Amino acid sequence: MLQLFQLGGWVLPIIIFAAVLTLAIIGNRFWVLRRSRIAPATLAAQVTNLVEVGKVQQAVKLLYENDTPLARLMLAALQQAGQPRDVIKEVVEETGRHEVAHLDRYLNFLGSIAGVSPLLGLLGTVFGIMSAFSAIGSVGVGDPKALASGIAEALITTASGLIVAIPSLIMYRYFRGRVDSLVLEMEREALKVVNLLAGGQE
Repeated sequence: MLQLFQLGGWVLPIIIFAAVLTLAIIGNRFWVLRRSRIAPATLAAQVTNLVEVGKVQQAVKLLYENDTPLARLMLAALQQAGQPRDVIKEVVEETGRHEVAHLDRYLNFLGSIAGVSPLLGLLGTVFGIMSAFSAIGSVGVGDPKALASGIAEALITTASGLIVAIPSLIMYRYFRGRVDSLVLEMEREALKVVNLLAGGQE
């Protein structure tokens, strides 16, 4: 492993650093984007039941105690009780945009790693080929050992860049879809509260 690290040239440590960042972001997003942490299963039903029977203050208390994105979204609606439906909906949408920004945190960086890693691998390939041609210029083509270092650098960095990029792209797409799914669910539940507060008007 140490030999591969040495043969990979100066580009390889950058790719390894990108891999470490990728693992950290994936672990963080798996922890943060749990459904129980974003939109608890029973919360929406409890709040809508309380609002339906006129216990708005109890619903507000329940939401304050449940510090999740869904709770904050529904709380924004309840705090506008008595306002026209359009006003309530606008407040909910504004709150939703803030929550989406929190859920999207680090995902653009993960996508950037997925895009940049193959380019870093390609850069290492170019430097490896340059090194190989430099060796050819120095000793000719009769000594394969002189070419081995440059070829190894080219192949190792190319493979490393792809090894980092492929899972990064897969996880970026997965988390992006998960965020979209969670946001749609939160908006649906928040709109139920909006409709209840507005007397069911469209």
